[in-house]
Amino acid sequence: MKTCIIWSWFGWLAAAIVLAKKWQQVTVYEKNEQLWGRASVREKDGFRRDMWPSWYLMPDAFKMFFDAVGEKVEDHLSLAKLTPSYKVFFHGGKTTVDVYDELEKNRETFEKLEPGSTDVLADYIAKSKYQYELAMRDFVPKNYDSIFDFFTRRTMTEGYKLHVFENMQTYAERYFKTVEMQKIVQYPLVFLGTAPQDAPALYNIMTYVDFGMGVWYPQWWINEVIQSLVRIAKKHGVIFHTDAEIKKIIVDKWQAKGVEFSTGEIIDYDTVVSNADMQWTETKMLDSQYQTYPASYWEKKVMAPSGFVLYLWVKGKIKNLDHHTLIFADDWGKNFGEIFGSHVPPSDPSLYICCPSKTDPSVAPEWDENLFILVPFPAGITMTDAEVQKYRDKTIALVEKTIGETFSDRIVVERIFWNKDFSDRYHAYKGTALGLAHTLKQTAIFRPNNVSKKVKGLYYVGWYTNPGIGMPMCLISGLLVGKRFE
Repeated sequence: MKTCIIWSWFGWLAAAIVLAKKWQQVTVYEKNEQLWGRASVREKDGFRRDMWPSWYLMPDAFKMFFDAVGEKVEDHLSLAKLTPSYKVFFHGGKTTVDVYDELEKNRETFEKLEPGSTDVLADYIAKSKYQYELAMRDFVPKNYDSIFDFFTRRTMTEGYKLHVFENMQTYAERYFKTVEMQKIVQYPLVFLGTAPQDAPALYNIMTYVDFGMGVWYPQWWINEVIQSLVRIAKKHGVIFHTDAEIKKIIVDKWQAKGVEFSTGEIIDYDTVVSNADMQWTETKMLDSQYQTYPASYWEKKVMAPSGFVLYLWVKGKIKNLDHHTLIFADDWGKNFGEIFGSHVPPSDPSLYICCPSKTDPSVAPEWDENLFILVPFPAGITMTDAEVQKYRDKTIALVEKTIGETFSDRIVVERIFWNKDFSDRYHAYKGTALGLAHTLKQTAIFRPNNVSKKVKGLYYVGWYTNPGIGMPMCLISGLLVGKRFE
């Protein structure tokens, strides 16, 4: 059978490898000039700019995928464990915390934030570990086709332990009294694109990911993970094409028959797997009668944030940044309210900074820094060029004030990438960086399925479908699509 996969990122690579190993003839078509999707690379004068941050979390999920396709992670990736995992700034830089994955190393710091919190956190992590292992065993690596696939006898007896019907804000407040400790256990929700008051408390499993497994860095950045998957895919005969935009999925008698390119060329295929933005696939690539999820469906959904991203090459070192640095807004609730409620550029934003040159000398000239600064931004907003520049200045000024160092006068190369760019480059709905947020009504069985209900032979992979947002989850989504062919 001939299978076409539309667009690149972790999901499509996972699906391509799995299907090729099942003796499918797999061809991948990428809209842009590189195969790497959101992990694309730009290089200039010795400065390498990866377009995705280097958070390598859930190493067990990567191992699960590599094992499933007959490979070993260590044969492809050189991983370094970060110590500390990351740095956190509170209260405009007046309070700084280095966070380690070994709890005892955090004891003195956490006790200053909240007396007694270290032992409470130990209990919190133990529960988080149990819930994580339960979720990864019984809930995550599973296709859901009906409500009965989710509400099985096992999920009914074990599922309550995941606190599905309690939100993360309430759950965290039961354990910790200070906003600082609450923020430390809630911040991983950024990776799920959800506000604490809207995210099911089952996502406290991310605390175990953080403290139980640690934060890792793949040498030569996240792009190396993508490249390793491409090498594996090519070994199994997968064919790749770049600069090949597909504008329509050809359907005949409710069966996917092929794809039509922007050039007008049509190629026949037996099955089609889309890793493109699902809203774009459904509303732009399919005629209305074939849409399982029409425009009206997406208008009602909660989208994960976009990102206001600055890629910077800075001459000289910046001493008060770690490989990963988080700056938390003082008014946490207001910040999330602006992102998900009023949909305005955050007035006092939380933000994330990746400085891989602290770990990897290959990403910037010697003695210089490579910065990726991300402000979680509301999906669906617009700004003028002048407003974009103004927000750029505001973001850099906030970082400089918080860390107590000036670097704006040392910027050699920079690029701004925000909602409009996510839409233009990836056809991302409302410019979202991450797809569907992980609210209760958009989790597990309530996320879009990975198989079309209307078109036979049409499948979906990536972060819109199960298991959801994040590189490890997208890899697992490829395994789940593979199960459809068994």
